[in-house]
Order: sequence, then structure tokens, then C-alpha cells
Amino acid sequence: MNYDVTAVRAHFPALQEGAAHFDGPGGSQSPTQVARAVADVLTSAVANKGVMTAAERRATEIVDAARAAGADLVGGEPAGIVFGRSMTQLTYDFARTLAKTWGPGDEVVVTRLDHDANVRPWVQAAAAAGATVRWATFDPATGVLTPDDVAKVVTARTRLVALTAASNLLGTRPDVPTVAATAHEVDALVYVDGVHYTPHAFVDMSALGADFYACSPYKFLGPHLGMLAAAPALLEELRPDKLMPSSDVVPERFEFGTLPYESLAGTTAAIDFLADLVPSPGTRRERLARSFEALEQHESVLLSHLDNGLAQLPAVTRYGAPDRHRTPTTLFTVANVPPSEVYRGLAERGVNAPAGTFYAYECARVLGIEEAGAVRAGLAPYTDKSDVDRLLEAVADIAA
Repeated sequence: MNYDVTAVRAHFPALQEGAAHFDGPGGSQSPTQVARAVADVLTSAVANKGVMTAAERRATEIVDAARAAGADLVGGEPAGIVFGRSMTQLTYDFARTLAKTWGPGDEVVVTRLDHDANVRPWVQAAAAAGATVRWATFDPATGVLTPDDVAKVVTARTRLVALTAASNLLGTRPDVPTVAATAHEVDALVYVDGVHYTPHAFVDMSALGADFYACSPYKFLGPHLGMLAAAPALLEELRPDKLMPSSDVVPERFEFGTLPYESLAGTTAAIDFLADLVPSPGTRRERLARSFEALEQHESVLLSHLDNGLAQLPAVTRYGAPDRHRTPTTLFTVANVPPSEVYRGLAERGVNAPAGTFYAYECARVLGIEEAGAVRAGLAPYTDKSDVDRLLEAVADIAA
């Protein structure tokens, strides 16, 4: 299946500024279609959701379309799609809600591979409820978290397992279905952080075994927003704190205040754009499957080129095993050059690849880079071979 990266790149005005972007894991660039969708809402008559006026109906249609698009993206149901300001905000909200049923003797499992947004909300909610936190860690030599690493801390008292589908620092993709099966054997819920996974893989939350699947549209070409998917029946069981007059229907009971309609329209446009990365007939879900298959092949080739190029530089140390299945993300340092200076040097050469620990606090501690961090290079749908070549040439120059 042919992936025409030149045609894809033509839709991204930001690329005309000339930088090679490897900063997608922190926030991707957006295509014209997303910007236009946002602008169309902001320049149209829009009111709070309703049916009486055209402005109210437009708002309702925008929300319904975004829920349908979100469901198609992750293999969920429109009535199970919840929107919020960010994945972090949504996770805090759901942690507080779920913790209402926890108490002393209950246990929550978190991992040291995860972004802190899928760690600290659970740790803090457990502490408030008097529940116990159990930690699953990974092998720092490989960057791999195995199902056994998680299984050995899951017990009959486990109420929830929080796990990333892909490490935002290393790109490592744990075996989520096997971990989820272990959790479900003890009737524990599974909360999956899909923020770094969603931009690179065709998501099927049921196949993953995710009871909750959280992601961020601004990581997959859309606006700044958070999205969570769950079965509507599961959401019906949860009672979040909310304003007395606000809606109690699912999923609205989890959405506080008026939704950002322009961002929802942009999210729909981003998902439609992803579905048409490789134009083909069929439903949006079917087109997403084909487009992500082609995207994964494209990114895999570029990642191999990047890894092989960095391996030729003796001064470069890479973290995680390059032969492991991971998102197209590479973490590295350069001998005798602080990561912040590598970051600066790359930027001066028109290559955007930031350095730090990127809120993966526990992961960075295990790797021993919590102080200075490392440089992270992440690919995106608009990355081409010339971008990778520019990065490799720049790193070689800095390392010389």
C-alpha cells in the first residue's frame, strides 16, 4: 500500500517554515483541514447545544460528529466518548471518581514506564482513599515492560491497573492485551494511556482489553484537547462530582462546562485526515485501518534509517532496544554534550528535537536520566527521509 508522504506534507503549512519536526510526541503540527474546521466554527453562529435555533443545532451537530469520529478512531461507541481539556485532566477526574469506591485493603497498580499523567492521579487518589499502590517496573537495559512484570504485582485485591500503550519517552509498546487479561481475571479495571500510541497505530480498544482508553487529539494532528473512551454501560456506573443542574446523561455527566466546539470540529477534521492518509473507499473506520497500516510501514522504514544512522555515531548512546516493537520514537544522548546543548544545537540547524524527561518521571529515574534527560526524536505522518537525514547530519556535527 503506497504512502505518499509528499502529498501528505503538502497539507501542513507549518512545514513551509523549513524546520524538520521531530517534536510530534509533544504535540504534532496540524494540516490545513484542521485549521479550516476550527476557523469555520469560530466564524459561524454557535450557541450552547440545543434544537431551537440554528446556532444551537450547529453546536449539537459538532459534538455528535466529534463523538462519532472519536469512536471510529478507537473502535468505541459514540455514547462512550468523553472530551476534556487534556488527557491529564480527564485522568484526574476519573481517578477521583473511581476512588470513591476504594478503601483500605484495595490496591491500584501503576508502572514506572508511564507518563506521570497515568501515574500520579492514581497514586494520589489511592492515598486519599486509603488504598495501596503497587508498582510494576521495567528493564532499563531494554526499556521493556513485560506482562510478567505487571502480573507479579496484581493480586485479588487489585481494583485498577493503569498502563501505557506506548511509552512517550522510549516508544516501548507493552503487551497490553495480556496485561489486561491478567487484570480482568481479578475483576480489576484497565485504564490505558493511548496518548503516544494513537498517532502511530490503528486502535482497537476492545482488542487491547482497555476499559478506559485516553488520548490527546493534539498528538494526532488535531487541536489541544483530551479524549477518553469507555463502554457507555461502564460510564453509567460512575458518579462524578458535578454541578446540580448539569446533565446527568452519559457521556455528558463527565464533561464540565461548555465544550470547546471549535476544538471538537478540529478533532473530527484530524480524524478524517488520518482516514485519508491513503485515500480509499469504505467507512471511516475501514479507511483508518488501511491508512494506519500504510503509515506504520512508512514510519518503520524511517525509524530503521534513524536507528541505523545513530548507531554509526560512536558518541551516541540510545536507550531501549532498537529491535523491540515500539512507536517511531528514539531517545538518545551524545557523549560530553549535555542534552540541553544537543537540543540547542539541533534547533540552530533547523531540526526540532527537544530534550528532557517529558513528564515520564518514573521512567527517567529507572533509566538514570532524571537530572539532565535525553534527546527525543519522534516521527509523524509528515516526516520524510530528508528530515531524518538532516537530523543525522546535525547530530554527527554536534558529536564531532
